[in-house]
Amino acid sequence: MNRLNQKLILRILLVFGIVVIFSILMNTLFLPKYLLYQNKHELANLTDQLETMEASQLHRDVGVLENEHNVTIVHTDITDNNDVLNSRIKEQLNSKGITLSKFWITDTSIEKVKENIVVRKIYSQEKLKSSFLVSFIKKDTQVYVVGKSISHSTDTLKIVNRFQLYIYAGELLLLIVLSGLFTMHIVRPLAKIQKAAEGISNLSFTKVHIQTGDEIQALAESMNQMSDKLEHAHQALEDKNHNLREFIANISHELKTPLSLIKAYSLGIKDGLDDGTYIDVIQQQTDDISRLVSRLLELSRLQIDEYQFGAFDFKLLLHRTLQKYLVSIQQMNLILSVEQSSLTESWVFADEQKIEMVLNNFISNAMKYSTNKHIQIAVENQGNDLLFSITNGVEDGEQLQWDHIWEPFFVLENSRSKLLSGTGLGLSIARTILQKHDSLFGFQVQNGEIGFHFSLPLIPKQD
Repeated sequence: MNRLNQKLILRILLVFGIVVIFSILMNTLFLPKYLLYQNKHELANLTDQLETMEASQLHRDVGVLENEHNVTIVHTDITDNNDVLNSRIKEQLNSKGITLSKFWITDTSIEKVKENIVVRKIYSQEKLKSSFLVSFIKKDTQVYVVGKSISHSTDTLKIVNRFQLYIYAGELLLLIVLSGLFTMHIVRPLAKIQKAAEGISNLSFTKVHIQTGDEIQALAESMNQMSDKLEHAHQALEDKNHNLREFIANISHELKTPLSLIKAYSLGIKDGLDDGTYIDVIQQQTDDISRLVSRLLELSRLQIDEYQFGAFDFKLLLHRTLQKYLVSIQQMNLILSVEQSSLTESWVFADEQKIEMVLNNFISNAMKYSTNKHIQIAVENQGNDLLFSITNGVEDGEQLQWDHIWEPFFVLENSRSKLLSGTGLGLSIARTILQKHDSLFGFQVQNGEIGFHFSLPLIPKQD
């Protein structure tokens, strides 16, 4: 039995003990007074009823009233001799089985009865361990004595309390057994939850299945939800740590080559081997490092920068952006096609400067990697959004890790020797910006082509 079971059982037993003590105290202190009050009240009601009855009717119905109300009724003529009056009443009471050692009607009481005042008395019979509760009323020339024997409750209560203790002892044993079963029914699911919580604390994201139909089941379901969320958060953290390690490794890789070249050519200059090109190589490698650092800072800034959302014409922004690349496209003998004939609404709500960066990255990326010399751009309305897509060819049979295409420093292997090959941060920058816009974006590869797309919310045309 665990500690929770013990606590629950002890508290149940404590409540039971308090109830037992309270019950005995109530019986001992208040039950006799309550019984006396009830008998007085019943006798008073009967007396009030008798006062309203005619003397002849009362004389005739004495037996019925005695049986109905469990009382003793005697009557005799009122005389001036008090001794004679008491003697007659005692004889009649004796004839009905009521023997009283202490009973006497005083002169004062007789005088009140003669004045039609109801007199109520209680005569304690200590030897008999009882009391006689009586009312005196006058009917015509007779005095009626209505009495009821009340046994002293002290001894009776001792017997009752002793018998109740036996009952309580049996109930206590039954309560211990039942409370043990009930607490086990409650504690067993809690023990499962505790075990699951310990597993979660040890990064073992287990689940607990409890069907109790109460708050414990709700707690278990909440625990399972928390386990799922913690597992996802832990996995996300592991992925971020993995990405961070790869990111650092990639930075080291990207910086290692230019730094090695700078060191080698610097030593060549020191040894007098410079043929006039060493300084140019060092400057070029330094520019590559500077460009890489600038792009890294740009990526970091975009993740924490505040975006300036506003309304602008996407069609106009796309036209302005493409103008910057027309000369390079002609020099590279690329064919650019822009399809926007179905575009009816082109005003969007976004950060215009940041979206221009996305367009620059997608267009320059397509120029670097296009294998079929074709770049297709399409802009269309799709419900309440504007959808942009750009497609270019990729070499068949390339084994590309497409799942990592958005990661920093991911560069197509066949582009590393190209003049336009960059730092591999362009798509990471585009992803960061589009995530900040809550945009639906992605890519697909099929039939020797790769296409990137994203959407922006449309707004009514601004004047």
